[in-house]
Amino acid sequence: MALADISPFHTRAQTLPSNLASKFANPLHAYKNCRCSVLPPPRRPLGILCSVAPNQVQAPVVPAAPAGAENKRECFGVFCTTYDLKKDEKTKSWKSLINIAVSGAAGMISNHLLFKLASGEVFGPDQPITLKLLGSERSFQALEGVAMELEDSLYPLLREVSIGIDPYKVFQDAEWALLIGAKPRGPGMERAGLLDINGQIFAEQGKALNAVASRNVKVMVVGNPCNTNALICLKNAPNIPAKNFHALTRLDENRAKCQLALKAGVFYDQVSNMTIWGNHSTTQVPDFLNAKINGIPVKEVITDTKWLQEEFTERVQKRGGVLIQKWGRSSAASTAVSIVDAMRSLITPTPPGDWFSSGVYTNGNPYGIVEDIVFSMPCRSEGNGDYELVKEVNFDDYLWKRIKKTEAELLAEKRCVAHLTGEGNAFCDLPEDTMLPGEQ
Repeated sequence: MALADISPFHTRAQTLPSNLASKFANPLHAYKNCRCSVLPPPRRPLGILCSVAPNQVQAPVVPAAPAGAENKRECFGVFCTTYDLKKDEKTKSWKSLINIAVSGAAGMISNHLLFKLASGEVFGPDQPITLKLLGSERSFQALEGVAMELEDSLYPLLREVSIGIDPYKVFQDAEWALLIGAKPRGPGMERAGLLDINGQIFAEQGKALNAVASRNVKVMVVGNPCNTNALICLKNAPNIPAKNFHALTRLDENRAKCQLALKAGVFYDQVSNMTIWGNHSTTQVPDFLNAKINGIPVKEVITDTKWLQEEFTERVQKRGGVLIQKWGRSSAASTAVSIVDAMRSLITPTPPGDWFSSGVYTNGNPYGIVEDIVFSMPCRSEGNGDYELVKEVNFDDYLWKRIKKTEAELLAEKRCVAHLTGEGNAFCDLPEDTMLPGEQ
C-alpha cells in the first residue's frame, strides 16, 4: 500500500510493509498506535500527514516535485512515529487509548488544560490518551504551535495528537468532548445576540458529535452561556444520551468552597457538600444551607447569616467579573483546574456522604425544578463516568426563591434559542442582563 502526503503541488508516496498496510486503509482515520495529524482546513492545501519509523519504510518512490513544493510537510515529529504498545515492555500494563476532543484548543484555557490531560492528572499514570484538537481557520497556526509545545513536553502517555477545523473529523470516535471554544461578547452586543451566535456553534458541534463520536461520549460544555449551549448541543445530538452532557459549574463550586474556608479559618479541603444551583451566571445559587465544614453544617460554623446571604453569595456570583477587573482577562488556569476536577468527579467514586456540582439535564430530577433545561444540581458518581442526582438535600424559603429566579432565567434563554433546539421560532424576553464572567 502507498501512503501519500497529498498537496495541490505534488504527491509523495511511501510504500508500507504489508503488515501495516491494512491499518492505514483509510488515510483520514489515524491508526490507533500512530501519532498523526490530519489537517484539512478550507482554503489551505489539504494535508494527510503521517509517517512510519524509518526502518519500516520500503524503497519510497518520490516523483519530481514542482519548485516551491518542498517544506509542505505538517507532521509534528514524534507524533508521526508508529508505536507498537504491545512490544514496549513499559507499556504492556497500559490501558487502551482514550480519545479526547477539545474545541477552542488554541485558547488560554486549553493552554493550561491540555498539559494536565497529557500528564495523566485526570486519567492516571497508566492511561494513554489521544488529543484531537479543534480550532478555526484563524487560529490554525496557533493550533500548530500548541501541537509543537505538546511534542516538546515529552509526555509518555500522550500517544497521538491531531488538529483540524472540521468537527466532523476532529470528533471522530471521541470518548470525551471538552467544548471550550465560544465567542466572547463584544462591545454593544446584546446577550440575546451572544446566545444566538454561540448557539449556532454548539448546534453544529452537537450534530457532529451525533454523527461521528462514540455513542457514550461524555460532553463537557465550557463556552458561555454554558448551560444553554449544553442544552442546544444535546438537542442536536439525539443519538447520545442527554445525561452525558454537562455544563461546567465546578469553578463556581470551587470559588464557593474557598470563600467559606476563608471565613471559617480552615483549609478548603474541609468544605464539602457544596452545591451550585442553576445557571452559570450572576443568578447562580451557592448553597450554604446544605454545605458542611468539617462535617458540620455551615450555618452552625458560620453564624453570620447576613454575611452568608449577601456577601458570600455575591462574592461567588461576581468572582469572575472581579478577576477580569484585576487582571484584564477572564480566568483561564482556574477554569482548566475545574475542568480537571469535573472530569475526575465522574471517573472517581464520590466520597461517602459528599457530592459535586454539575450542570445537567433536568428531566426526572427529584427537586421539582422544571424539566428540559440544563441546570446545575448536586451529583454523585460511582466512578464509571455516570452520575446520579442527590436526593437528601434540604430547602428553605431563601434557597428555593433563588432557585426559581435562576430557573426563570434559563427558561428565558431557552426561548431565545428555540430555533436551534427544534422548538419553533425564537422569542427573547430575558428578565435582566446578568453579565456572565468573561463576556465583557
